[in-house]
Amino acid sequence: MKQIPNVFTLLNLLFGCLAITAALQNPLVIQYTQDGQPYISMAEKLWLSSIFIFLAAIIDFADGFLARLLKAQSEIGKQLDSLSDVVSFGVAPSMIMYQFLKISIVQESIAIDSSIAWLIPAFLIATCSAYRLAKFNLDISQRSHFKGVPTPAVGLLIASFPLIYWYASNPVYVEVMTNKWFLYGITAGLSYLMVSDIPMMSLKFKGLSISENLPRYLLLASSALTFVLISWVAVPIIFIGYIILSLIYRKQIQQ
Repeated sequence: MKQIPNVFTLLNLLFGCLAITAALQNPLVIQYTQDGQPYISMAEKLWLSSIFIFLAAIIDFADGFLARLLKAQSEIGKQLDSLSDVVSFGVAPSMIMYQFLKISIVQESIAIDSSIAWLIPAFLIATCSAYRLAKFNLDISQRSHFKGVPTPAVGLLIASFPLIYWYASNPVYVEVMTNKWFLYGITAGLSYLMVSDIPMMSLKFKGLSISENLPRYLLLASSALTFVLISWVAVPIIFIGYIILSLIYRKQIQQ
């Protein structure tokens, strides 16, 4: 019974590997306008990477819940969880960012062999994820709250990009997400937030009391409403809301 949470943790890792595989399967498509001008679009396969990352997040929540339920928390489980998170919410999102940057850069030159130097910044997400998780494992003060934005939150934000690209009706979203300067800015900002010491809210509820869990209830309620109204575009808004609520209630979440 005590190995059940570890099995779920390894399933998280499996979904992370599948997300990486999906991200690498020819995501670029060269199409042509009616006047014969080429333009680059994204193959549908990339959104499969997003689905696998979201599934990994569900499993990541389940393994912690099961470990507490079965009283099977262990040091090896803690290490496995971080190793799996690096893959599912660090490396896999980096591959999605890599492909978005590739689309952006190739669109500018219509040249598939553009310098890889423009694409390397995408892997800052993976490296900062690894550093953030290593710091978390060694810092015993991060039990009631986090220092820096948790890696899964960043992974889920980036995983929403292909889904927004395909299913958002506003073409402005596509234009923004294929702008390399926007992508570089997002990458730098998210990487900083992960390795910073900014107090961030943990979603572990302290009982059912509204007063003790007010920011968590506010986040859940606003997230559900926003997602119903604007679908996948809600994910970046929820992410921003999470940061704002954490800053507003920083004293309460540190108790």
